[in-house]
Amino acid sequence: MTQTATNKPSLEIKLCAPRGFCAGVDRAIQIVELALQKYGQPVYVRHEIVHNKYVVDGLKSKGAIFVEELDEIPAEHAERPVIFSAHGVPKSVPADAQQRNMFYLDATCPLVSKVHKEAEIHFRRERDILLIGHAGHPEVIGTMGQLPQGTVTLIETEDDARRFERERSDRPLAYITQTTLSVDDTAGIVSVLQDRFPDIVAPHKEDICYATTNRQEAVKHVAPGVEAMIVVGAPNSSNSQRLREVAEREGCRVAVLLQRADEINWADFEGVTSLGLTAGASAPETLVEEIISAFDERFDVTVEIVRTAEETIAFNLPRELRDMSAQTEKATG
Repeated sequence: MTQTATNKPSLEIKLCAPRGFCAGVDRAIQIVELALQKYGQPVYVRHEIVHNKYVVDGLKSKGAIFVEELDEIPAEHAERPVIFSAHGVPKSVPADAQQRNMFYLDATCPLVSKVHKEAEIHFRRERDILLIGHAGHPEVIGTMGQLPQGTVTLIETEDDARRFERERSDRPLAYITQTTLSVDDTAGIVSVLQDRFPDIVAPHKEDICYATTNRQEAVKHVAPGVEAMIVVGAPNSSNSQRLREVAEREGCRVAVLLQRADEINWADFEGVTSLGLTAGASAPETLVEEIISAFDERFDVTVEIVRTAEETIAFNLPRELRDMSAQTEKATG
């Protein structure tokens, strides 16, 4: 290990790019912030707007109240705006909001909405639908909830794909996927399904979102050349967990998922001279900087940005908030 004039060991941090917020997460957070500006406090949010405690706590401090179900909203606040999270919701949720005469804003990521539309098209064309995803994840619950119960079969693993049996061989078969999966794991599942059912209908365009794919590709590029990898993100963030798994698969001796710098187990990084660092799509850049600062206190740190893709995608805000967005841009412009 190289010692420097500061008597701190040298550490090269390879900083993955792209990392952190994607367009869907950025849009969802903006929706909450602009709703608070336009309608005042409180604004209710059904489920975590994105899977990151730091982000959620920040929005709470501004006047957002998070609930898991609409019936948690007090009757006296029934007229207050309620926002649906970026992960999407079953159709029963907006229907319930309408029945309660609630005003709601939908922050569902447009790329998740694309998967919802695909499911509806397959249903109208009388295809049996397989959804590749993780049971219990809000996005999977929302996608399966677009159609009548029992219409969509969840496939989590290659074994599930091997065990699946068609109820009717005369009905066409189609698959869709959760947007935040491991690209490699999903490719394995799809391969099994296509071997077994050559006529299975695939998405017109890949369902795994561009941000998930780009962040995994960056980790694949960086991980083989470093001794350890940190993914900044929440344990309930699917795309963050997949990044950690990718680093592990690429041979990193230490591959950990951390929410904040105070979670660092320094024993894991004893003797490490090179570190890869990335962040899940719902983790803000300030948490990445916090991790770098923590290492800078113990190591003589140099940072190299390793860029594998450029991201320029942005999504439109709901019509109800575009006036506020324009005002904000004008004030800061």
